[in-house]
Amino acid sequence: MRLRNIPGARERIADSRFVVPEGSMKEKKGRWREVFGNENPLYIEVGMGKGRFITELAVRNPDRNYIGIEKYSSVLLRALEKREELENLGNLLYLRMDAEELPLVFGQEEVAGIYLNFSDPWPKERHAKRRLPSRQFLERYDKILVKEGKIEFKTDNRELFEFALEEAKTAGWKIEGCTFDLHHDEEMCRGNIMTEYEERFMEKGNPICKLILSR
Repeated sequence: MRLRNIPGARERIADSRFVVPEGSMKEKKGRWREVFGNENPLYIEVGMGKGRFITELAVRNPDRNYIGIEKYSSVLLRALEKREELENLGNLLYLRMDAEELPLVFGQEEVAGIYLNFSDPWPKERHAKRRLPSRQFLERYDKILVKEGKIEFKTDNRELFEFALEEAKTAGWKIEGCTFDLHHDEEMCRGNIMTEYEERFMEKGNPICKLILSR
């Protein structure tokens, strides 16, 4: 479920120093280390929602760079409002973009890891290629991930999770880790950071599924 539209959200995002301008994103391809001003590895979250997950990652790991990607302005604005409270957090930026454009914004082997959390399930079969763990998106991720890079995917949607497993096998990806009940899997849950959705689903008793993929 998405937030209601917030009037002026896109304009407020455009004025933020934490959001890379849409008009210059593609110019940064292959140059993100220059943008951050260091040689640290880059991790991205695709469809970050209100940003709780990636913000906590950035706080815990100052030796890594992070970019949160969200295509809905009103949702990104909520993440931005939280980000503005953390003035000393220099390793986190945002992009407002559609994930289909990832290979146009990031260079070959420029991304160390990708996080997908509680993605839109796009339940109609004709929309399968829009699902973030689909083979079409796996092909896009393959173009930007380092050779040893991993994709971590979490969802409470069992059908979407099973779809992700099948797509990964079809596309030739290796399953490094898999659980249908993350919070009762001690090893897979170690160091877990909950998103807003994850906390909500946990309170309802919904089991959380997690998948870790590599090539």
